[in-house]
This record gives sequence, structure tokens and C-alpha cells, in this order.
Amino acid sequence: MERSKEWFVYMLLCDQKTFYIGITTELVNRFSQHKNKLSKATVEFSDLKLVYCEKYLSEHEAALREKQLKGWSHAKKQKLVDGILGRNVCTEYAEVLLKRENL
Repeated sequence: MERSKEWFVYMLLCDQKTFYIGITTELVNRFSQHKNKLSKATVEFSDLKLVYCEKYLSEHEAALREKQLKGWSHAKKQKLVDGILGRNVCTEYAEVLLKRENL
């Protein structure tokens, strides 16, 4: 039986002022694309930092959460990053993956 993919909803802080939210099954590769200016959505930013991440078992769940987070105000997103509204957080896990790849 093939193991289902894990889906990540992630939040980047761009140039220390703007949040970008996305989903992916390949967190390290996706972050590398952002850092290397291969993503149209973040190409204009010079400083990108992964500040929040959640893990889901289905694309559908991840997409619903992504849509929800994108609808939040900047202040509410900051509260999530600060741990005030957190749930299903895997940010530390994601940071370990990125450090392993020197990103």
C-alpha cells in the first residue's frame, strides 16, 4: 500500500512585512523555488523566511486551510505566527528540513 502524501500549508514572511501563504507536498523544494526567484508570487522579494507551517493528510484539507488563512488580516496572521492562534503546527519540523538543505 502506497503511503499518502503529506500536504503542507506554509507561511513566508517576505521582506519583513508581507505574508505569503501556499501549499505543497515538497516543502524544501518549494521553499528553494521561492528563495531562488523561481516563483512568480515571491520574485519581487529579497528576504524570505518560513515563519509558519501546518501539515495535512489531504490536498483538499490543505487547500481549505490555505484559503482560510489568505482571508485573514495581517494582524490575525501575525497572531498565528506568534502562537496565539496555533493549531497543527509543524514549523519546527519544517525549519529542520530547511536547515538540512542549507536554505
